Amino acid sequence: MNIHSAVFEISAPDLMSCPETDRPEVAFIGRSNVGKSSLINMLTSQKGLAKVSATPGKTKLINFFLINGKWNLVDLPGYGYAKVSQRDRKEFSKAIAGYLEHRPNLRGVFVLIDSRLSPQAIDLEFLHWLAGRSVPFALIFTKTDKLKPRALERNITTFLESLNAVCDGTPDYLVSSAVTREGRPKILTHIESSLA
Repeated sequence: MNIHSAVFEISAPDLMSCPETDRPEVAFIGRSNVGKSSLINMLTSQKGLAKVSATPGKTKLINFFLINGKWNLVDLPGYGYAKVSQRDRKEFSKAIAGYLEHRPNLRGVFVLIDSRLSPQAIDLEFLHWLAGRSVPFALIFTKTDKLKPRALERNITTFLESLNAVCDGTPDYLVSSAVTREGRPKILTHIESSLA
């Protein structure tokens, strides 16, 4: 798949506010500060499409981007916000759950995992929730340029082993770096398969 055009369409605070469309969608989600905006910009080859911030948890709305005039890339709020109130966190969680459980044209979810870290409980809990609702998902391990190949392999293996305790089977997974653009062709191929 080649991305020829990527245009911001709309932001929505909840499922009810999401645009009415029959275009297929793939969504991206991850813990705050996992590099989601950088990854989206790398995939679309547009530096400022998704807003990158030094402050984790910048994405607080469901953001829709129209890709090639044919499908939507959906940027979901991160989970595990650093500096928001308990009430705001609940509202974000409700919006995410509403979208993931009830959006009829959602074809798949990419869950971003920071490849530098040991397995985080919040990631495992979210993936357990996702698997329990039969939402199709794949993992993308981000920031791979920060690790040597052996350490990266070890961290991925450890994460997948931890995931086996909460999910049945091993999901598809990919690796990426927004800095080196590693993983871009494979992620785009996976998106194409999801949309088919």
